[in-house]
Amino acid sequence: MTLASKILEEPLKRDRPLWHITFVDGFKLDEEDAGSAGFALIVKLHHAAIDAFSGEEIIGKLLEYTPEPRSITPPRPWHPRPEPSEERVMLQAGANILRTPLQFTSLAVNAAEATARGLIQKQLRKLPLPLPLFSAPHSPFNRQITANRQIIAASVQLSRLKTIKASLGDVTLNDVVLGLCAETLRRYLISEGADASKSLVAMTPISVRSNSLRRATGNQMSAMLLDLATNEPNPAQRIRRIHWNAVASEPYREAIAADRLTELLPSTMLALSARLYSELQIAQRYQPVFNLPITNVPGPQVPLYLQGARLVQQYNTAPLFDSMGLVIVAVSYEGRLTLNFTTCPDVVANGDSLQAHVAESLDAIEEAMQRLGADDSHGLITASSTQTLADDAMTALEGLLKKTLSRFRS
Repeated sequence: MTLASKILEEPLKRDRPLWHITFVDGFKLDEEDAGSAGFALIVKLHHAAIDAFSGEEIIGKLLEYTPEPRSITPPRPWHPRPEPSEERVMLQAGANILRTPLQFTSLAVNAAEATARGLIQKQLRKLPLPLPLFSAPHSPFNRQITANRQIIAASVQLSRLKTIKASLGDVTLNDVVLGLCAETLRRYLISEGADASKSLVAMTPISVRSNSLRRATGNQMSAMLLDLATNEPNPAQRIRRIHWNAVASEPYREAIAADRLTELLPSTMLALSARLYSELQIAQRYQPVFNLPITNVPGPQVPLYLQGARLVQQYNTAPLFDSMGLVIVAVSYEGRLTLNFTTCPDVVANGDSLQAHVAESLDAIEEAMQRLGADDSHGLITASSTQTLADDAMTALEGLLKKTLSRFRS
C-alpha cells in the first residue's frame, strides 16, 4: 500500500499515454507463510480515459476464469486506411457540421431543464418553507489538499451485507453499502472530535452507458448528490433514510453524461474553470457542494486468474481534487466487499483508524437491525426534513399549492 501511495503521488506524464503499470515481484501476502509468494500489479490510469465501471470490464477481459492459462495469440496485423480524397474530406466535414447543431440542441434541452430546476429551487428557498438547504456542511475532509496520498482498505463478508438488506426490507444492497460508509464516517468524525450533528452529503456516480453504445473505455458517468443521514443515530434506520433519499432524488431523469459536455464545450473553458476554482479557493470560502465521492462497483464473485496466477485481492483508488481529501471506492470480489479509502494524510488525520471503524460499524448495524423491526419508523422517514436533498422542484411546488389551497378551504 505504501508503494502504491507513492506512485499515486506522481502525476502521469502528459507526453506519454495516460496509463502506467508497475510490476511488483517477490510480493508476499503473508510474511510468515512461505507458500504465499506472488506478485502485484499497480495500475494507474487517468480518469479522463476510464471510469470505475469500464475499468472492471477491462480487468474482466484481461483476466481468465480458469487456472489453465490460455495461449496468447499474436495481434492481427494493422493496415492503415487509404488517404481520403479531398472530396471525401469535404463530405465528412459537411456531415459533422450538420450533426453538431443537433448535438447542441439535445445538450441545451437537458442543461436548460436542469438550470430551470435550480432556479425554481433557489426561489423556493427564499420562501418561509421548511425546505432543506441544498449545500453540504463543512467537514474535516473539505480542506486544501497536498500531493501526499494514503490508501486504506477494509474487507467484510458480502453475505453479512445481504443479510442486512433482507432484514431491512425495501432497501438495496447499494443502500447497505452506503449505510456502512456513513456509519464509518460518523464514527471517524466523533473519534476526531469533529461535529457530527449535520448530515454529510456524498456524490455518487451514475453510469449513463446505454446497451447500444457500450464502450470498454471512456468516462461515461454522471452524478447525483445523496444525503447520507449521518445525523441519524440509529445505523439501521439510517439505511432506510438513505434509500428514501436516493429514491426521492430521481437523478436519472437529469443525468447528463460527462463526455457529452466535454465534447461540445471548449476544453480551455473547462480547464480555466477548474483552475479558478482552485486558485481562488472557492471551496474554502463557501460551503462545499458535497463532502466526498462514494463509488460502489460490483465485481465478479468467482475467482479470476492471470496466466494461472489466482487473483487474491484487488484494491481500488480514485483521484482527489481541491477541497476533497477523501474518496471511497467499494468493490466486491469473490464473496467479499472491500472499502478502499483514498486520502490525503495532511487532511484526513489518523486515516488508519478507518479500517477499525469499518468493522465496528458493521457490528453496530447488525445489532441495531435486531432491534429495528421490518415495519418500524416508516412514518419518521417520510416526515424527515432532510430526506429531499436533491428533490424535484416541481414536487415542492405541488406541496406549496396543496398547503395554500387547504388554507383557503379551511
